[in-house]
Amino acid sequence: MKKTTLSREDKRFFAAVARSIRRAARRAREIARMHRTPIYVWENGRIIARRPWE
Repeated sequence: MKKTTLSREDKRFFAAVARSIRRAARRAREIARMHRTPIYVWENGRIIARRPWE
């Protein structure tokens, strides 16, 4: 199997996607705190409800 290397544009694209996902998660936690609703996360193979205001 041939190994492929990422181009500079691909690396920048993936870095931008990672930043966007982190920003969206931060915003979701902020909104959940405002409305006191739980956030559901995948942890150890299970879906867990977390309370971001605690």
